[in-house]
Amino acid sequence: MNFSRYIAILFLGFFIALSIVSCSHAPKPSASPQKPAAVEPTLSPPPPEIKPAETKTVIPVEEQKAAARETNFQEKGAEGGKDEAAALLEDALTIYQEALSAREKGDLDGALKALDESFAIILKLHIPPESPLFQEKNDLRLMIAQRIQEIYAVRRNPIPGNHKSIPLTENRYVLDEIKLYTGPERKFFEESFRRSGLYIDWIRSELRKTGMPEELGWLPMIESWFQVRALSRARALGLWQFIKSTGLRYGLTRDQFSDERMDPYKATRAAIKYLEELHSFFGDWLTALASYNCGEGRVQFCINTQNVKYLDDFWDLFRRLPFETARFVPRFIAAVLIIQNPGKYGMTLPDPYPPLQFETVTVNYPTKLATIAAALKLESADLVFLNSELLNESTPNRAYELRVPVGYGDKTLQAINTLPKYLPPEYATHVVKSGQTLSQIAAKYGTSIQTLMKVNGLRGTLIRPGQRLKIPTR
Repeated sequence: MNFSRYIAILFLGFFIALSIVSCSHAPKPSASPQKPAAVEPTLSPPPPEIKPAETKTVIPVEEQKAAARETNFQEKGAEGGKDEAAALLEDALTIYQEALSAREKGDLDGALKALDESFAIILKLHIPPESPLFQEKNDLRLMIAQRIQEIYAVRRNPIPGNHKSIPLTENRYVLDEIKLYTGPERKFFEESFRRSGLYIDWIRSELRKTGMPEELGWLPMIESWFQVRALSRARALGLWQFIKSTGLRYGLTRDQFSDERMDPYKATRAAIKYLEELHSFFGDWLTALASYNCGEGRVQFCINTQNVKYLDDFWDLFRRLPFETARFVPRFIAAVLIIQNPGKYGMTLPDPYPPLQFETVTVNYPTKLATIAAALKLESADLVFLNSELLNESTPNRAYELRVPVGYGDKTLQAINTLPKYLPPEYATHVVKSGQTLSQIAAKYGTSIQTLMKVNGLRGTLIRPGQRLKIPTR
């Protein structure tokens, strides 16, 4: 063997042996991790807890007010005493006023929200019918309903501007009515104009207070020829021709003693309020006048079923209205045109009567007006005319503002309590049964056939089953 090769083999074996020894002393990997040696724990402060940043909820001012009012309501109690109920009604009225303010600013959503809130308070109030607050609650509920109706009407029919005057268009419909006034109805027109002097100055002054057109003061000429006790076929009554339900809606009450629809002053204020609401509802005076005659529901129905925008021209709507309503507006315009310029239409109007002059005294004693007139040495007809709303020509057995001629106020107060009392008759109702006769009914109630005929307006003794008869009980 070659010597050099032998030396190389020896060195290779030496290195292999050295590698084996080194590997045998290296640490072997374990199959499972070894547990660390137990170490004595040391106390150290825990890391600070990191909390999410607080988010503050911003509650709108209106919601804060609503929450405060609800708390106030709960504190006062929905079924508390009279003072608590009065306070809650005052809260509801305050919110109602806020709704009106929002409505004026054009905030319809805010107005509706306030009206809902006011109504919610009313719903929680339990006021007995005999309480004096009962009527206040009903009045406020009605006002809320009216304002809601107006807001929805405005949304359906946006008003393009605020009309402060009535367009007196002289078209063929108006000219037809002018021909009637200056022809067949000339005498009625002249007498009506003469009677208007009793009230027209006062009516105009009331219209000026509200900023409404003074021409509206001539509306009673179309409605009643300025007769305070005018009665229509539709049972509309008085100078402004209110039906019973509409009269009650605007504060004109009726009982066995009086019907305020025949009070020219109270009825005028009610009519102005009604016309103002109708104008707010429809947006123009001609449509408001039409709805005054036949009701806002009927006019609104005609508007909703036509294919044109009625606010662009009232006369587009005119043809779709009921006949009497359709005539009402041109008749009104025709009357105003004649009064403003009678010579143009061949008329010479008579001098109007002077305005009524009177004093008012509060009486609380039931007696006939004729008895008062005799004590004061006055004409009975004068007292009856001044107090036209009294149904039995007698003062009520409650507080009443009696109108007397100027200079007779104190004399009336001195004399009235010495006069004989008068209470109007009271009636029961009897429904006629099959086979009953008027004589049998009279005998049953201890009255006479003649009395029943007079009370019920019967021309004969013939009656029918189901007929309702008034039976005098006093």
